[in-house]
Amino acid sequence: MVAKIGKGSSLHGALSYNQEKVKEEQAKVLFSNRVMMNRDGSVNMYLAHQSFAPYLDANKNTEKPVLHISINPHPDDVVSDEMYSEIAQSYMQKMELGDQPYIVYKHEDLDRQHIHIVTVNVDENGKKIGDSNNFYQSKKITRELEKTYNLHTAEKKKQSEDLPTPKRVDYQSGDVKKQIANTAKALIKGYRFQSVNEYRALLSLYGVTVEEVKGEAKGKSYNGLVYSATDANGEKVCNPIKASAMSKSVGYDALQSRLEYSAKYMKENKVYDSPKLVARSAIDNYTNKQNFLNDLAKNGISLVFRENAEGRIYGATFIDHQNKTVFNGSKMGKEFSANVFNELFKNDSPNERQATTNYSDKQKDNFVENTDYENNQDSTLIPSLLEQHGVNYEDEAFAQRMEAEEKKRRRMKFRGF
Repeated sequence: MVAKIGKGSSLHGALSYNQEKVKEEQAKVLFSNRVMMNRDGSVNMYLAHQSFAPYLDANKNTEKPVLHISINPHPDDVVSDEMYSEIAQSYMQKMELGDQPYIVYKHEDLDRQHIHIVTVNVDENGKKIGDSNNFYQSKKITRELEKTYNLHTAEKKKQSEDLPTPKRVDYQSGDVKKQIANTAKALIKGYRFQSVNEYRALLSLYGVTVEEVKGEAKGKSYNGLVYSATDANGEKVCNPIKASAMSKSVGYDALQSRLEYSAKYMKENKVYDSPKLVARSAIDNYTNKQNFLNDLAKNGISLVFRENAEGRIYGATFIDHQNKTVFNGSKMGKEFSANVFNELFKNDSPNERQATTNYSDKQKDNFVENTDYENNQDSTLIPSLLEQHGVNYEDEAFAQRMEAEEKKRRRMKFRGF
């Protein structure tokens, strides 16, 4: 069992996030403590705010008084609603939050069920409840709860081993958002990559693409991600879906954290040795692109090429499925760069090129823009305003992006393209 404690300043945002899940029938309210509810047990936003108001009004100095806690059992655990309620109550009591107002939601929007708790860390007298030891205290409590309810342990190593196998998104089978969320989550947690481009190349194997949205609104910077399902040619086949509408685990902050970890891991470990030997052997034996890719695949390696409309290769990303690593070919050496592969396969017929191209020319811009991930891998993580609960900057960013694309299309039409 893993408990994650998020801190924020917007009670309305935290409640709205969960209520939206309830509205979409992806969550339900299990119970509340010291919060006025509707007679049927549902959340009334006005009454909820009134219930929390005395606590928040008593302390105006605490910057982030709102706690948004998620408790996630192991995927193999079967937990009833009654058990979830008992776990939530016990957890809150042991965290010295049992006398606070709080609401417990059960989420079912992913393959595994889990609960969210919305509360505040200031009491009705305005005293802030100490949180300096929250991480260790929370971990100790979850270990106790695992023993009490005979649940699986959730050490990081075991979690990694139990990650679900990512599946290619089938947009025709429906529930595309859930498919993308499950696939992206498994890939972010299971693979190591050092740039957005490398992550996007990995996603392409599973019928998904991702784009960044960033900018400034009302004097604040925002950063976020939107995902889309793609067909066999890499073309988008659904409206973009905001990461925040799926899960924080596939959002900007989670990706940034993974990039930082991966950069350190791949610097300290010899991740290129094995794929370098395989790729060098294939280069010596094949000048046909498809045969070359087939040989790599036999050794557990995928290679994603990016080509322009003329068929020129301008990017080559290796994906080592055995070691769960993703990297541009040039990181192994100049002999594995895009220019080398472009020269090696220059005699491929147009049909062969088309059959093995992983991305269309329309997606070219998505790969070459927003490269500051690659240039700032060791920089301090940028806190994502998109994942905080308050003003939804992601909606604004997405709207601005769509407007920019529409203007671009009009300019191209005017010029006769």
